[in-house]
Amino acid sequence: MAALSSFALPRAVHVDKAPRPLRSLARAVGRNGLQSRMGIARLRDVPWSAPSMLNIEHLRKQAKLYLRWHREQYYPVAARIRTVLPRYSRLIDREVLAQPFRLSDAQELVARTVGFESWEALRRGSHFVTHTRTGSRAMTTLVAAEPQLYVRDIVASCEFYSRMLGFSVAFTYGEPPFYAQVFRDGARLNLRQVDAPVLDAIRRATEQLLTASITLEDAKPLFVEFQQAGVEFVQPLRTEPWGARTFIVRDPDGNVLLFAGRGE
Repeated sequence: MAALSSFALPRAVHVDKAPRPLRSLARAVGRNGLQSRMGIARLRDVPWSAPSMLNIEHLRKQAKLYLRWHREQYYPVAARIRTVLPRYSRLIDREVLAQPFRLSDAQELVARTVGFESWEALRRGSHFVTHTRTGSRAMTTLVAAEPQLYVRDIVASCEFYSRMLGFSVAFTYGEPPFYAQVFRDGARLNLRQVDAPVLDAIRRATEQLLTASITLEDAKPLFVEFQQAGVEFVQPLRTEPWGARTFIVRDPDGNVLLFAGRGE
């Protein structure tokens, strides 16, 4: 995990109403989103068990939808693009959305998602896609997990994670903000504002209930960086019986984060 060159709080994007991509997908949102606010829209794939929908015309529409989402700066599609298309693999979400993305790119994204190397290969094999995979299970790839941390103040938390832990702010949502995401390299943490503690503070402190685990190559350089920044440690750097080197920090809201790297 490389250190950032500056600890200044990055400029966050504030949204006072549901952005267009979220509004257009409101019907696709389940009950697991933000209660009484707005759900978190999810990219949906058609399962292999639905042959009537999995045809070339449907896939063309899906490609156009990906293209529209990219134009509208819809962050969840950036993760899909980065994961499926190799030329975007080293870019963060903001950089993916800033890159040119044409219909041919969106079609390649769809083709690779359903197991073809290119859109032309998918067109030649569309009959195969529609008819021979009927009844087989969906081919699902888990891309990443993003822990959700409960905090009292989104702005204050973004400042802490930026200034003290070297994260950057991917986005904030609401006016005033009640939801945000911070990231550093491949680690992403979602921040959700709550009015009261979700976990019992005494139990979390005495049992060291972890909020998130973050892995990296070598924990020592980051531990030294956090020491110099004045971060509060629940556990200093140590070597575990299984060989990993770990340390644990606590944020101002009591969230406990484990950082683990390889042993010496």
